[in-house]
Amino acid sequence: MASHLLSNFSKPTNGHVKDGKQHDLERDVKNVHDPHWRITSDFGVKQSNTDDWLRVATEDQTGPSLLEDHFAREKIHRFDHERIPERVVHARGAAAFGHFKLTESASDVTNAAVLTDTSRETPVFLRFSTVLGSRGSADTVRDVRGFAVKFYTQEGNWDIVGNDIPVFFIQDSMKFPDLIHSGKPEPNNEVPQAQTAHNNFWDFVYLHSEATHMYQWAMSDRGIPRSYRMLQGFGVNTYTLMNDKGERHFVKFIFTPELGVHSFVWDEALKLAGQDPDFHRKDLWEAIESGNPARWKFGIQVIPESKEHDFDFDILDATKIWPEELVPIRYIGELELNRNPDEYFTQTEQVAFCTSHVVPGIGFSDDPLLQGRNFSYLDTQLTRLGVNWQELPINRPVCPYLNHNRDGAMRHTINRGTVNYWPNRFSAVAPAKPEEGGYVDYPQKVEGIKTRMRSKKFRDHISQAQLFYNSMSSHEKKHIASALSFELDHCDDPTVYERISQRLADIDLKLAQQVAAQVGAPAPQHASIANHGKTAKGLSQTEFLPAEPTIQTRRVAILIADGFDPVAYSAIVAALKSARAMPFTIGPRRGAVFAKGESREHGQGVKPDHHLEGMRSTMFDSVFVPGGADSVETLRKNGRALHWVREAFGHLKAIGATGEGVQLVRDACQLEGVRFSEGEDVVSSYGVVTAVKTQPERLKEVFKMARGAANFVDSYFWEISQHRNWDREMDGLAEMVAY
Repeated sequence: MASHLLSNFSKPTNGHVKDGKQHDLERDVKNVHDPHWRITSDFGVKQSNTDDWLRVATEDQTGPSLLEDHFAREKIHRFDHERIPERVVHARGAAAFGHFKLTESASDVTNAAVLTDTSRETPVFLRFSTVLGSRGSADTVRDVRGFAVKFYTQEGNWDIVGNDIPVFFIQDSMKFPDLIHSGKPEPNNEVPQAQTAHNNFWDFVYLHSEATHMYQWAMSDRGIPRSYRMLQGFGVNTYTLMNDKGERHFVKFIFTPELGVHSFVWDEALKLAGQDPDFHRKDLWEAIESGNPARWKFGIQVIPESKEHDFDFDILDATKIWPEELVPIRYIGELELNRNPDEYFTQTEQVAFCTSHVVPGIGFSDDPLLQGRNFSYLDTQLTRLGVNWQELPINRPVCPYLNHNRDGAMRHTINRGTVNYWPNRFSAVAPAKPEEGGYVDYPQKVEGIKTRMRSKKFRDHISQAQLFYNSMSSHEKKHIASALSFELDHCDDPTVYERISQRLADIDLKLAQQVAAQVGAPAPQHASIANHGKTAKGLSQTEFLPAEPTIQTRRVAILIADGFDPVAYSAIVAALKSARAMPFTIGPRRGAVFAKGESREHGQGVKPDHHLEGMRSTMFDSVFVPGGADSVETLRKNGRALHWVREAFGHLKAIGATGEGVQLVRDACQLEGVRFSEGEDVVSSYGVVTAVKTQPERLKEVFKMARGAANFVDSYFWEISQHRNWDREMDGLAEMVAY
């Protein structure tokens, strides 16, 4: 029986291999589209009417409803209890199924089979989330993103409950309630929702200087990611690994996305919060549905136990990174998300993670944040889901599981036998020996005094905040200053924004003076802690472009009106699809739009995916305008069409145009320094790629992306692959366009 339950794969009727977790979940899946189903009560009785309550009535008069109608009471009862308490933090989430594959064994540092057996493919479920907002808040707010992975291993569930930022605001978990209370809406008026731009948060982080490093990350572009698929994931806390020799290593876990690490610009994030508050969850869903799995490289940073104290920071301090120059990342695996949930509530909402879920070969360090999380997560799941939360389909392991725990609300397991305790006279369900895979705690030697204190290295709160800021590119530093200026502008207590402005001087005096001038605080004249001037790799997002230029899953809007150039339009659509990008046609209306020379009476036209008012440029990575004199003349007279191009320019996105379409882009972005094509030449200027007289054979489906390429498609696609044109911002052009 055990070997049967351990089987990790099965063959469904469609011929595709299902992983162990998908096969396990099938036990609870019911297809509502199966024509054989009929409505039943929860206890299985078929119902003939679920529209009318049983009542006393005649043809002429409706009388009182009867309490005896159990079917009606059951339906209302179930509706009344549909909602469970939402998570206090990470309430708004999206998730997907996938698998983890080890590419290199880490047997030198651990005996955990999931990290040593390269023949395995481990099912996973990964939930992304924002931290502060309620379930009804927007996806694109400035916030930390949760990155929580449940590995359904053959030895039990292993959870990495991480974030998209490698450090945290606090060092000791005892401060977590204070941190979240300060970040949540203020208690007197319950505003603002899903953001830290208010007095209480900035008051708290000033008074807890250990948060200085973390809020630098949160105020950077990491706080407004372009996509869940373009997040780095970090385990945040320090765990341990144990190998067959009985040696222990400290470890941090890292996931780096295949598509690179990319972000919104702030104005774009603000607008999307209203225009499409579900942008991130839709982006993840649509990419997977279109056959574009999301992928990450999985890495570990490892420090031998003997070298724990060899650094000028405490490796157990969750407010510190382990710089790659000192502790390189060793990439040993790949994670892929390739299947969307069948139902949001039972899977994405009911999935429950615990930092204390580890498997043999992985253990805990004395990281004081982790120690408290190990208590908190278990306690939280009891409150949300009840004592038997681990038996829910999405949470239960794929390996055999049995113990002497019993009863409690919503118990699923039915235990057959006469004993429910250990030891018992039958030796039934005995503890596992180490050689049988039983979990063994590392025999760590512990010494000290019982006290409330932190070690000396925990008291350095500024040096890594300086390291992070020093490592940013010019445009990233500009964004941090703008983000801080926005946040503190929403603080109306002078004590708050004046204190923070002075604290920033300890990171960078110029930054502090710039922010102080914007928010109306006295300009700091000196720093109490000198900046050490050091930098580190792997902190700036500019270091995480894909290994090869790609526009895979990038959303490209193509603006057309009646009379558009069908050759340029069709060629770009074909080329985008060939590059696995996602073209969307946008017209003045959603009804058919007709190409140049196409008969309205006999032609079929092109049916746009959306009209100009139904979507905005914020929802796309690039905008392309094909030629066609009549089409462009119509668009030039349409203020919204001009706004589409101007807004895309202001948001630093690649813009392409051919033929008469160049004139529309010129109208929208005619600024000194931006050059446009005048003839057959392809001109790329600040991410705007134009070609007035492009021959059909030069709009090819086969392409090779390159900066400044002579071929329009090659040059335009390269600009899209770069995500943004930062020169446009740094040279002051973006702020000269009204959008």
